[in-house]
Parts: sequence; C-alpha cells; structure tokens
Amino acid sequence: MESALSAQLVPADSTEISRSRLWTGRIVAGIIAAFMFFDAAMKFVNPAPVREAFARTGWPVHLSPVLGAILLASTILWLVPRTSILGAILLTGYLGGAVAANLRLEEPVFSHTLFPVYFGVLLWGSMWLRDPRITALIPIRKNQ
Repeated sequence: MESALSAQLVPADSTEISRSRLWTGRIVAGIIAAFMFFDAAMKFVNPAPVREAFARTGWPVHLSPVLGAILLASTILWLVPRTSILGAILLTGYLGGAVAANLRLEEPVFSHTLFPVYFGVLLWGSMWLRDPRITALIPIRKNQ
C-alpha cells in the first residue's frame, strides 16, 4: 500500500534530487537541529535565563523539562527519515505554541513573535529540499 501511495504522490520526474539541493537541505536541517537540541538541553539544565523567561511568560518553571522532552522527541522524530513528516508536524505545533505565547505577551512582531515562524519555514524548506514526497506535495512551478 505504501509503495502504491508513494507512486501516486511522487511524479516520476521529481523523484531525483540533485546533490547540491540535497546537501543544502541537510545543512539547513543541521543548523535547525543544533538550535533545537540546544534549546531542549537548556530546558533540562534550567539556567537563570530559562527561569527568567518562564517567569516572564507566566509558565511554571517545573514544566521546563517537560517542554524540553517534547522538543527533544519531536526533533529526533524529524531527523529520522522514516518519521520526519510526523516530527515536522509536531515541531510545527511546538513552534505555533511559541508564537501564541509571544503574541499574548505582545512581544515585538518581527523579532520575537514571528521568530518561530521563520524556523518553521526553514524546517519545512529543508524537508522540501531533501524529500521528493514533500516536493510533490508543495510544488514550486516556474511561470510558463
């Protein structure tokens, strides 16, 4: 069933991705993963800036490791090719929560509130560069 579905979703001419496109996607994904792992680690370590941020946002600081675990698990799922789409969906939800929290606090729009959106675009963009299934779902066509 999976192969039949994949055959329907991925046109024959889009199954190959150039090496440069693949490596660009991998590099962008690596940068995003490094940031996400660092963010998750800081939620486990819980240094003063994390405690201050939790206090400012009104989140109980004891939830910091829980958010770190959610972020860590979602990032790992995103990095594993077989579960990358599930991980991307979970990370999109996580980042959406960050947007909502920043919006509620009336943080500056372009530097704070939309920062998670920028990461979401990079996250999905890196998948678009690396995965022909995503390319088929989100086609970018040249004007003809």
